Amino acid sequence: MVDTTTRGRRGAMQIPRSRGAVSGLLIVALGVWGALVPFIGPFFDFAFSPDRPWAWTSGRGWLQVLPGLVAVVGGLLLFVSRNRATAMIGGWMAVAAGAWFVVGRAAAGPLGLGDAGEPVAANDAQRVWLELTYFSGLGALIIFLAALAVGRLSVRTARDVAYREALVEPVEPHPVTTGTGPFDQTDAVTEPVGRRRAGLFGRRRRRLRDKLPI
Repeated sequence: MVDTTTRGRRGAMQIPRSRGAVSGLLIVALGVWGALVPFIGPFFDFAFSPDRPWAWTSGRGWLQVLPGLVAVVGGLLLFVSRNRATAMIGGWMAVAAGAWFVVGRAAAGPLGLGDAGEPVAANDAQRVWLELTYFSGLGALIIFLAALAVGRLSVRTARDVAYREALVEPVEPHPVTTGTGPFDQTDAVTEPVGRRRAGLFGRRRRRLRDKLPI
C-alpha cells in the first residue's frame, strides 16, 4: 500500500504542462534568435563587426551563443516539464541567460572573453536598435518572461490542487471495515458456527429431557 504522505508530496510537485508552456516557448524563440543573429544578421545589413555571415569569434561564442543555448534549454524545461522543481530550474536558467545578455559585454573585458564587436550602423537610431535586439533589450525580455514563469510556478493555485487530486489514486477501503462502523471478519465466520453449536446442544438437551421419566 502506497504511503499517503509520500504520494501527497509527489503530487504536490506535479503541475499542468500549460503552466510554463507559453513563457517557455517564447524564451526558446528568443534564445534561438540571440544565438543565431550574429551569424545571419550580416545577410540583412543588420550586424555587429565583423559584418560577415557565419564569422565566428570568441566574443560571439561567450556573449551570444552560450547565453542563447542556456535560454533555449531553460525554455524547453519550462515548456515540457510537469514537475514544479524541474520547471523552476528551467526558469532560473533563463533568468541567468537573460542577465548575461544584459551585463555580458561589460564583464567580457575583465574576464578576457573577447569582444562582441561594434554595431555596423549608419545612424544613431540603427545603433540603438542593434544594441537592443542583440543584447540589452533581448536579455531584458528573456528575464521578464522567465521571472513571470517562476512567479507563477511558486504559487499553488486551485487549478494545481485539482490537477494533483486528479492524479492521486483512489484509496481502496480497508478489507475489514465496511459501512459506517468496524466490521470484524471473525464475526462472519464464528457467528453462524455458534448458532449451529447452540442448536446442536439444544437438540441434545431436548432428547435427554424426553428420555427422563416424568
